Amino acid sequence: MESSTPPARPPPDAKKQMSTFLTIFVFVFAMFVLFDTSLRAWLGNIVGVVFEPTVGLGGSSPVVTLFLTGIIMTALTVVVRHFFTDYVGQAESQKIVGAFNKELRQARVENNKYKIKKLTEQQSKILQKSMEMSTTQMKLMPLTMLIVIPIFAWLDVFMRGLSQIGPVLVDLPWAANVNLLNSTILPNWILLYSLISIPFGQILMRALRYFEFKKRLREVEAQPA
Repeated sequence: MESSTPPARPPPDAKKQMSTFLTIFVFVFAMFVLFDTSLRAWLGNIVGVVFEPTVGLGGSSPVVTLFLTGIIMTALTVVVRHFFTDYVGQAESQKIVGAFNKELRQARVENNKYKIKKLTEQQSKILQKSMEMSTTQMKLMPLTMLIVIPIFAWLDVFMRGLSQIGPVLVDLPWAANVNLLNSTILPNWILLYSLISIPFGQILMRALRYFEFKKRLREVEAQPA
């Protein structure tokens, strides 16, 4: 009687292991920065060597400082994602998944068991394509967090420095004399920062995507028939 040996396991993917390690390391580092005031101050002071003389404005215009810092941080993170994102592949994947889901819904409405069976057999391959795109975006998270964490650390140091002088009162479109140092769910300065950076990030991302598609279209048109 011959003894059957189990198939050898494939060797571990070194790149995948490194990516997982980097992601865990960055998240742990982010937790330490979030809860350790001294570490946050140390990191913020290092970043402040560049940011304080350029966008700090001596603390005279905190809203302008938040605006400029939001633009810088958002632009850096969006540009990093842009160079590592396959917009064409992403659009193709979304189109394939959408068409597949439409066919599967139609087959279920018609109670076409043969078609449902065939589509269900292909479902894992379709979902795998979609997961590959999502995984690529997740791999970029450590890179973007390495940009976000130090800048937020500096903003925390900057706003704490203003708090030693007194309340930071600004007039906003929805309220007057708002103290940026007060908190609701989050400190008001973080809420204002988010209102500045999120719309700018969406506009910049859509603009880069538009120019990337336009570039790819020109390349296709330039190819010989």
